[in-house]
Formats: sequence, structure tokens, C-alpha cells
Amino acid sequence: MTQHSDQPAPRTFSAAPALSGSVTVPGDKSISHRALMLSALAVGHSRVEGLLEGEDVLATAAALRAMGARIERDADGVWHIHGVGVGGLLQPETALDMGNSGTSTRLLMGLLASHDLTATFVGDASLSKRPMARVTEPLSRMGASFTASPGNRLPLTMKGACPAVPLDYRLPVASAQVKSAILLAGLNAPGITRIVEPIPTRDHSERMLKGFGADLNVEVEADGTRIITLAGEAELRPQQIVVPGDPSSAAFPMIAALLVPGSQVTIANVGLNGTRAGLIDLLREMGGSIEIVNAREVGGEPVGDLIVTASALRGVEPDPARAPSMIDEYPVAFIAAALAQGRSVFRGLEELRVKESDRIATMAEGLRAIGVPVEELEDGIIIEGSGGAPLPGGGPIATKLDHRIAMSFAVAGLVSQGGVTIDDMRPVATSFPTFLPLLQSLGAWA
Repeated sequence: MTQHSDQPAPRTFSAAPALSGSVTVPGDKSISHRALMLSALAVGHSRVEGLLEGEDVLATAAALRAMGARIERDADGVWHIHGVGVGGLLQPETALDMGNSGTSTRLLMGLLASHDLTATFVGDASLSKRPMARVTEPLSRMGASFTASPGNRLPLTMKGACPAVPLDYRLPVASAQVKSAILLAGLNAPGITRIVEPIPTRDHSERMLKGFGADLNVEVEADGTRIITLAGEAELRPQQIVVPGDPSSAAFPMIAALLVPGSQVTIANVGLNGTRAGLIDLLREMGGSIEIVNAREVGGEPVGDLIVTASALRGVEPDPARAPSMIDEYPVAFIAAALAQGRSVFRGLEELRVKESDRIATMAEGLRAIGVPVEELEDGIIIEGSGGAPLPGGGPIATKLDHRIAMSFAVAGLVSQGGVTIDDMRPVATSFPTFLPLLQSLGAWA
């Protein structure tokens, strides 16, 4: 796993000329994590193309290697995983270092909850502040036991249960991580694990579990509630997977192209899963020109190319029910709102307060620092747009070790008068290691 330098890496982003060109973004982070985990539980050789090689996903790969899966990358960038079978992971000899990755931590807790082993999870300063109770509570009901730091935080040691108890669980919060952790635990639990999901969240786990041969069924009730059932003691078959481009990463060049006057940018091979497409819908409602071409399906996931043309945006008050479909994209959506005509009101975003940072507070503080009038709400934010006028700029922006905060304010710098200084760009490597070269390739700077 790549180690950060101990020294912050500040950088100033200044007004950019019109952006143009065609780019691809790194592989989808959510799908990459799940591809590695399910391949490690299949018996035989799985092949994964387009895997995101950011630090979060590499932390997942390192943890699975430490528990007996053979995982290799060839010279062409294709990953080969030789799985050990459901229930076949081994006791790790040392603590599992999750770095900054909440997804790795929560999903691996689920995966290991039904294994007869003990594992200790550690992480960086940011991850160690994030509460884990939303996962440890249901997994405890399945028989796993946890010894956590105060506040149910890392470092945390868990002892799995084998056999685990299958769970019938109604999700109290809209969280794909909690849902996925329970499903992964259910793979090695005898009987049926059942999850009731009142508010749909990203469904990559369900799609991929079916692809690997798990006996999984989803029923949708009249009010939209999803009931997911999984038969335990599964036998997973190895797969060949092509990971689409991450829509959360595509958000940054997409909004940069909308905001920088005269721009037109094509972003190829972007995942367009309906549970993740909320940002495109929002930006179109704001007046953004985003055309989807070459729509297709790859490995059970919808994919397409986006042609994005600079547009005058208007303020918006999106339905809070949209939040799960774009929860990671809100920080950069706030930048779009800062350049829009009129006021934007975002609500229903309590989940943002327990991400890599408190993203509502961190974004509000940063927006004020670059001259944007904002009002922070308990569950969201109100932003007064500039009507397309460049933002004053300023900084340094305190990113709180949060990759999406850093990239969002980098985009703001491209449409600023005085530039925007980011206090530390190192965290960007967790999800988008090619972020700076991609912006350069579009002409953001010489």
C-alpha cells in the first residue's frame, strides 16, 4: 500500500482557459472493492480489468492477501485473484491497515463476521474518527463480537462467529455499506439473510453477488421498499470483470467542464447505474448540458460516454430523497451551486457529517473562505450563487484529510479570480491518483 509523505502537499489552482478533450476516469471504487472481495471468496481464478488502483482499493487487496487470497497484477494492469472459497479466509498474522478507507473497513468486517477468526482493524487519523457502530450492531446480532476504541471507533478488534446467525434486518439509515456488510456476512451463515431497505442505495453488491452465483433475490414493494434475501453457505464462481469508470470521480471533470466558459469535454466509459446517477439528473435540472452517448452494458452495469458542454446554471432545491444516489458527489455539486444563478438549498444530507470529514461543515467553511455566501444547516447547506461570475478565491482550504473536499475546491480554483489554495492534495491518491494529470490533459494549465 502506498504511504503518504509526512509533509502536506499544498497547491494553488487558478483560473483555467476553456477545457477540451476526451478523458477516462479511474475505475469505480465501490465496484473495485467488491470485485476483489467476492473474487477472494470464489474458488478459482477471477480476472478484473479497470480496477481502481487508488490507496483505498489497495488496502482491500492487502487485507485479502493477508488472509490467504492470492492477488496479482500483470504488466497490462489486469488483476488476477485466486480465491479460497466462502469461509476459507485465514487468520491474519498482523493488524489490517485500512488507511483512509471506510468502505474497506465496513465491508471487510461483514465479510469476516461469519469466519472463525479474529482480526484487528487500524486506520489513519481520519478513518479513526469515523464511527463503526452502524455496522458492528447488526453484525453483533449475527454472533460476531467487537472490542472497539471509545465511540465505536478504530482501532477495533473483531472475533467472527462460525456458524453465524442469519439476520432479518430493516436498515435504520440509507447505507450501502451497512447493507453490503450484512450480505457479505450472510454468505457464510446457514439459512436466509433478509434485509429490508426502505430507501434504495447503490446496488453494486446485489448485482455482483448474483454475477458470482449467489442465491440472491430482490423484491420491490409498491412504496419502493426493497426486500433482499440471500441464501447462505454460498458457493461463488470465479468471474471476469470489467470495472466501469467511477461516476464519483467523473463528477470533477464534469462540473469543471460545465463551469469553465467555452469548455467541451468527453468523459468515456462512465458507470451509469441508476442508484448512482443522481448528480447527472441534478446538473441537468440546473441547466447543464450533459449528453450520454454509446450507452451499453458491461458486466451487468450500465455504462456510457458523457459529452459535457459549458452551461449557465441556475439554483436548485433538490428532493432530499435523491441523497443516496449522489451522496459522495455533493461536495463538488456545492461548487456548481456556487456559480449558479440564484439560491440553492440542499437538505437531507445528515450522512455527510460522518464521511471522511464532516463534509457539510468542511465545505461551508471552505466556501466562505473563497467568498461564497453560505448558511450551514443541520442536515444541509444554503448557497447563494454568483450567477456565473468568477469566485473571489482564497485559502488555504482546510481539507481535513478528505479527498473529495480537496478535489472540489481544486475545481473551484479553475473558476476563481485569485486562485484557490488547497492545504494538502495528498488524500486525492485514495480515490483518484490521476486527478492532476487529467486536468492538465484538458488544458487546465500548461
